[in-house]
Amino acid sequence: MESQFGLANVWIQGDWVTRGTALILLLMSVASWVVILIKALDIVRYKRDARAARDFWHSEDFAAGLSKLGADPSNPFRHLALEGREATAHHRNTQEHLHDSLDVSDWITRCLRNTIDEFTARLQSGLAILASVGSTAPFIGLFGTVWGIYHALAAIGASGQSTIDKVAGPIGEALIMTALGLAVAIPAVLGYNALVRGNKFILSQLNSFAHGLHAYFVTGARVNVPGEAGKVVPMKKG
Repeated sequence: MESQFGLANVWIQGDWVTRGTALILLLMSVASWVVILIKALDIVRYKRDARAARDFWHSEDFAAGLSKLGADPSNPFRHLALEGREATAHHRNTQEHLHDSLDVSDWITRCLRNTIDEFTARLQSGLAILASVGSTAPFIGLFGTVWGIYHALAAIGASGQSTIDKVAGPIGEALIMTALGLAVAIPAVLGYNALVRGNKFILSQLNSFAHGLHAYFVTGARVNVPGEAGKVVPMKKG
C-alpha cells in the first residue's frame, strides 16, 4: 500500500500529464515561498526603519535626524526625508518652471505622495504571484485528481474487474494530486494575508512620517511627534 500511494510511484507510473501537473505545482510552491521569505525579510527591515523614524523628531536639526535614519539608501523613511528636502529647496530657490508656480505646500505634498506611491508599488511587488498561486493551485491539483480517476476507470474498463489492485495506483495518484494542490495553495494564501497586513502597517507609518515632514518643510515650526499625541518638539532646519 505504501508503494501504491507514494510520491515516487506517482512519478514513475504517471504519464506526461501527471508529471507536468506535479512540476507546475512544484514551481508554484517554490515561487510562492521565495516571495514570502523575501517580502517577510523586507517587512522586518522596514519595521526597524519605522522605529528609527520615531527618533527622527527628537533630533536637534534635520541633519541629526537623517543620521538617526542611517545611511541605507533603501530606507523609505530616509528617502522620503531627502525627497522632501530636495522639493523644498527646488521650489524656494528656482522660479523657472511651471510647477514652481504651485503653492509650496501643494508642491511638497505632491513630491512626498509620489515618493510614497513609488514605494507602495515596490512594496506590493510579488503579491500578485501569491494571489495567483493561492487561487489556481487547488484547481490544478483538482485537474490531477480528475486525471487520476480517469486512469482508474480506464484500468477497470481494460481489465473488466474493479478489484483494488487495478485501481489502487490511479486512486493514490488522484489523492496525492489533491493534497499537493492544497499544500501549495494554503501557504500562498496565508503568506499573502500576512504580507498585506505588514504592508499596511509600514505604509501607515510612512504616511504619518510624511505628514510630519510636510508640516516641518512648510512651516519650519513645531511639529507633532508621530505616535505621541499632544507632544510637540521644535526642530531646526538643516
